[in-house]
Amino acid sequence: MSTEIVRATPVHSQALSLGIMSARDAWLFCESLAKANILPPEYRGNPGSVLWALEYGRALGLDVVTTITTIHVIKGKPTQSADLMLSRARTAGHKVRVRPENERCVVSIWRSDDPDFENRTEWTLDDARKAQLYPGKPDSNWAKYTRSMLRARAISECVRSACPEVLHGAIYTPEELGAYVDQEGNPVDAPVQPLRAVQAEPVRDWLAEARAADSAEQVRAIYRDASAAGARDELNRIAEIGREKAAQPAEVVEAELVEDDGRTAAVDALRGAALAAGVASSIEQDFTQSYGVPIAEASVEQLAEMTELLRGAA
Repeated sequence: MSTEIVRATPVHSQALSLGIMSARDAWLFCESLAKANILPPEYRGNPGSVLWALEYGRALGLDVVTTITTIHVIKGKPTQSADLMLSRARTAGHKVRVRPENERCVVSIWRSDDPDFENRTEWTLDDARKAQLYPGKPDSNWAKYTRSMLRARAISECVRSACPEVLHGAIYTPEELGAYVDQEGNPVDAPVQPLRAVQAEPVRDWLAEARAADSAEQVRAIYRDASAAGARDELNRIAEIGREKAAQPAEVVEAELVEDDGRTAAVDALRGAALAAGVASSIEQDFTQSYGVPIAEASVEQLAEMTELLRGAA
């Protein structure tokens, strides 16, 4: 009887692979596989992405199942799970040690071609806070599965540093490219945020406010607010209400007659002329630039002069 030791053939070498299919069979297989609901979201209903992923996995020596469950495409880039990175480093002959703790994880890799040098990476909870990962996004697994998330970060960073050749371009985990992941590092749909009720601002009734105003000055303030809000259809009527209020008899205050020196009428006339000339929104600034004083401090003569200029321009 022979005593020769025969190396056993790994079971996964007989697993399904595109390498044993024709191009047509491979496409038909990917079309069928894309219909499976258990596929990750980026592959579901997308046979082209499935074919690309399986070809990528075949280049890495992975079977179909391993590829679909560990290779994910995030933002158009292939990513690997941390466990796949760890497995590929060990398969390449490198020695790896992972030492996870509650608030930190240390990963060490000794390359097969440099066994005396320790490539060491440590990820701590403080590192996660500085990277704004902990506690992180809504319903973040960093708060719920801190130990696992630290482990994944430490593994991916150490493998990239010590033996990047085993990654074949897929150098990041899904979470490192911004994907929401579960405690095992697999992409999941982003959590749905509850809708926040937004209180709509009440619509102002400009005309009602103008009618209820106690003075023409208040109407002018309402006119300016309405103009700034874009209520142009109501500006003429607001100006008319202002003129009506300005024309009302002077009020008697503490038995003294409040005399109107004509300024109110002059200001109303100026604003009416500005409205007709299409410069109502800029009349304050234009007047100040022309006379060096605001309308509120101008003389009746200055107001009348500007009014005539505007009427001539209209």
